[in-house]
Amino acid sequence: MPILDGQDPAAVAAAADRLAAGGLVGFATETVYGLGARADDDAAVAAIFAAKGRPADHPLIVHVATLDDARHFGELSSAAAQRLAERFWPGPLTLIVPRRPGVGAAAAAGQPSIGLRMPSHPVARALLQAAAARGVRGVAAPSANRFGRISPTQAAHVAAEFGPELPVLDGGDCELGIESAIVDCSRAAPALLRPGVLARDEIEAVLGAALRPPGDDAPRASGTLAAHYAPVAKLRLMDGAMLRSAFEVLAGGQPPQGLAVYSRTVRQAPRGITLRLMPDRAADVAHELFAVLRGFDAGGARLIWVETPPPGPAWDGVRDRLARAAAAA
Repeated sequence: MPILDGQDPAAVAAAADRLAAGGLVGFATETVYGLGARADDDAAVAAIFAAKGRPADHPLIVHVATLDDARHFGELSSAAAQRLAERFWPGPLTLIVPRRPGVGAAAAAGQPSIGLRMPSHPVARALLQAAAARGVRGVAAPSANRFGRISPTQAAHVAAEFGPELPVLDGGDCELGIESAIVDCSRAAPALLRPGVLARDEIEAVLGAALRPPGDDAPRASGTLAAHYAPVAKLRLMDGAMLRSAFEVLAGGQPPQGLAVYSRTVRQAPRGITLRLMPDRAADVAHELFAVLRGFDAGGARLIWVETPPPGPAWDGVRDRLARAAAAA
């Protein structure tokens, strides 16, 4: 019974019981599916690292249902953290704040800071509220996939990764499709550690100031390694002109076996190449990106060419995920 109906109160209650007992649960959020465990139980958190094959020094994000629960784990006392939480929670924003001593150390990978997020997806919120009623004030949850690989945006993706032993609360396809933006509010000036669908200029408008780059003294944060989000096939980023030139060369001969292409501006490909057209809007690409890459893998692709996204803050999240996926090739 790996996939459970996230709209069924009995299924949500069973998942919350499992979390309270120290077990793992997959669940839908508006960004990607998470692999959750109670954040105040070091053994339960360790099970996440083991299941994913994730390095123990790579911190997790703690998901909470309320501001009071967030304050149980971290200090939201800075003006920046307060403004951002008030404006964007619940939603696709993670805040890095000073961690309260003695709480969430394993989820924070031992750092004095901790990442907190309040998701907006109704299934995630129902699970967090049910878990809180059972004494679980926060759920540590990275994406529900093997470490470094493509994040899941459907319940079936999670079941394929972890099998029938892991219950997954199905909330449908994730609306946003890439992970949350991460803003570090643990130092003097806020810094953007990871872009998301929530654009930099929207965050800066609330802060009334520009976000700093991470810097060498930035805390470690989820999804910020140079190589991440990778399909099994090797992924290469190419601009439209490079793609057209490559297709002209391939048109006269045999294309590489297992070549798949995801492009905005190239609308036709030589025979034998799998071509998927990329939407024009950044939000639409973010929504489908990981599912497209998983589909290419499932179809036997060995090499994936992706057209480089255009400039502009709306595309920062998509550009970030593709750059890290290409770095893993």
